[in-house]
Amino acid sequence: MNGELVAVLNYLEKERGIDRETLFQAVESALLTASRKSISPAKNLRIEIDRKTCDIRAFATVRVVEHVASQHDEILLSEARRHHPAVKVGDEIEVEVTPKNFGRIAAQTAKQAILQKIRQAERSIVFEEYRDRVGDIVSGTIRRFDRSDIIVDLGRAEAVLPSKERIPTEIYQVGDRLRAYVLAVEDNLNGPAIILSRSHPDFLRRLFELEVAEIADKTVEIKGIAREPGFRSKIAVVSHDSKVDPVGACVGMRGVRVKNIVRELSGEKIDIVRWSDDIRTFVTNALSPAKLQKIEVDPEKPNTVHITTDADQLSLAIGKRGQNVRLTSKLIGWKIDIQRDEGGISFEEKVARAIDTLAHVDGITREQAEKLVQAGFLNVEGILAAEPSDIEAIPGFDAETARAVYEAAAAQQKELGGADQPADQA
Repeated sequence: MNGELVAVLNYLEKERGIDRETLFQAVESALLTASRKSISPAKNLRIEIDRKTCDIRAFATVRVVEHVASQHDEILLSEARRHHPAVKVGDEIEVEVTPKNFGRIAAQTAKQAILQKIRQAERSIVFEEYRDRVGDIVSGTIRRFDRSDIIVDLGRAEAVLPSKERIPTEIYQVGDRLRAYVLAVEDNLNGPAIILSRSHPDFLRRLFELEVAEIADKTVEIKGIAREPGFRSKIAVVSHDSKVDPVGACVGMRGVRVKNIVRELSGEKIDIVRWSDDIRTFVTNALSPAKLQKIEVDPEKPNTVHITTDADQLSLAIGKRGQNVRLTSKLIGWKIDIQRDEGGISFEEKVARAIDTLAHVDGITREQAEKLVQAGFLNVEGILAAEPSDIEAIPGFDAETARAVYEAAAAQQKELGGADQPADQA
C-alpha cells in the first residue's frame, strides 16, 4: 500500500471536501504529464492507481519488432512472448514501466496537482459568484496596500480598490472594514480581478436603495445623480405614488436615513432634489435654497439655460468654488449660465465698478479714477463728452493732467473702434 499517497488523499478529502474519485483522476492526470519526462517518453503511456491500496502502476503501449529502433516505442519479439506468448511481429502490447520510487514521486505530484486543481476551481467559483454581483455592495477588510491600490479581503476572494475609485477625503489603514461597490469582475490569467469603487455615483445609488424602502420597492425612483466624492452630491428623486413625498422618504424620520448614508461616505454632503420634467422647475429645485429671479432657455443653444438672481443670492446659487452650480449642471444635463440682476447693484458697487473701469485705462491712475468718479465722470464717454477745462476744475488736476486724462480716454475710445459702451449710473 502507498502510505504517503493515502495520507495526502485523506487530508485533502477531509479538509477541502473534494470527492475522492476526483482526486484520483487529478493525480493520474498529473502523474501522466510528469511520467513522460521522468519515466518514458512513449507516445501511449497510461497511469493507473488502485482505488483501494493506492498502488500506482505505469503502462506503455509498444510495438513488437524483430530489431528495436526506438526503445521507448518498440519491444523485441522474444521479450514480448515472455508476457504474451501468442504475439507476433507488428502487434501492439501494453507493458508495465513503473519505477521503484514511483510512490514517493506520486505523493509529491499529487499534492501539487490537487492544490493546483483546487486553486483553479476556487478561481472559477469566485469568478462565477462575483460576476453576477457587479453592481452590488460588498463588505471586506483592508488586507494590504499594493502601490497606490488597496487590496480588500472579501472572505473567499481578494478585491482591488484603485486609487481613482477611492473617496479623496478618506484615510485608509490595514485592518479597517469598509463597504464598496463592485464595479467590474475581470477574468485574468492570475485569477479573477474584482474591482471595487467608493467614488462611483452608483455606489450612492445602491446605498439609497439599501437604506430607503420606498426606493427598493420602486415607489420612489432615482432619476439622476451628480457627485463630487467626499465633498457633495445631488440626487434627483421622483415619486410614483402621489401619497409619498420622495424627498421626505429619502431623508427619513429626523433625517436618520440620509444621516446613515452621510456617515458611510465620511461626511459627504447630500442634496436631495425633487425631479421635474419641466426644466425650469427642475433647475429651481436643484439650486435651492438660492432664490432665482428669472430662468430662460436659450433657443439658439440646445440644452443651455440662462439664470438671473438677485445680487445677494448669486454666491449662494453658485456655491463654494462653483460647486453648487457645477453639480446642478451635471444633474440636469444642461449647461447653466448664471448672472446677477444688474438692477440690484448697490450704489457703492456701482461706484467701485466705475473706478475699476477707469483705472484700467492706460494713462489714468487709480487715484485719478477715484477723483473722476467722485466728480461724476463714470466712464470714458463721460470724459470725452466734457471739455478739458471741466476736468481741470476737479481738485488735484491741473491743465496738463486734465489734457493727459482726456487724451487717454480718446485713445481708449479709438482702440474700441468708437463702439458705444454701456454707461454705469451711480
